[in-house]
Amino acid sequence: MKEAINRRSVWFVAVILLISMGFARNAAAAAEEEQVCDVRADYSLGVEDYPETIRLHSEVIGRQPGNALAHYHLGFAQGMVGNRTAEISEYQRAASLGLKNWDLFVNLGLAQLENGDLDAATTSLQQAVLLGASHPESHYNLALVDQRRGMLPDAEREILASLRLDPWQPDARNLLGVIYAQQGKTVRASLVWNALLRANPQYRPARANLARLGIHSKLAAGGTTAVRLQTVIQARTSPP
Repeated sequence: MKEAINRRSVWFVAVILLISMGFARNAAAAAEEEQVCDVRADYSLGVEDYPETIRLHSEVIGRQPGNALAHYHLGFAQGMVGNRTAEISEYQRAASLGLKNWDLFVNLGLAQLENGDLDAATTSLQQAVLLGASHPESHYNLALVDQRRGMLPDAEREILASLRLDPWQPDARNLLGVIYAQQGKTVRASLVWNALLRANPQYRPARANLARLGIHSKLAAGGTTAVRLQTVIQARTSPP
């Protein structure tokens, strides 16, 4: 995790509350054909039987090593059982075979973020935004990694883009408050979190952040300015 310092040298450390969870050109027709998986393998994915998903998709890839969608599905299942290195490897293989699904790059970026590779996560999530600009998840997760890197104006731009597409995302509204607080815009942050709690009284990250913002104000007056704010990593996006 990265620490970000605003202009007043106030330190905020983002804490994870919840971890849920270009074509390498072939002929276009061939690429479309490869984006089909075995019915049984995909059924196991749909019912969230991830060990069986891994077994069956590995068999599909043994028969069809160039099946990009099978590599994507295998990577997703590997991630859901905690095999992050294998997850990232399979996503990258799917991308190298020409799969251009926006959600592939969201999931790749999230895995890289959880693995601590912020540069790679940024590249993947920028690609997700290019491919899926109409999906709020793309902008949300790029905002998240920008915030972790301390690129707060970029993070603010992306989270606002996400909220324009879906204004009622509690995690996105909470992240906007975190970004404002890290920029020293504590009044804006407080307004965002209070509005969020009025709409979602049980949303704990916003309540905790409001409390910590109050603690920060008291500590800052005494010369101590360390405070922890809470952000949430979004769950993986289920593949097609």
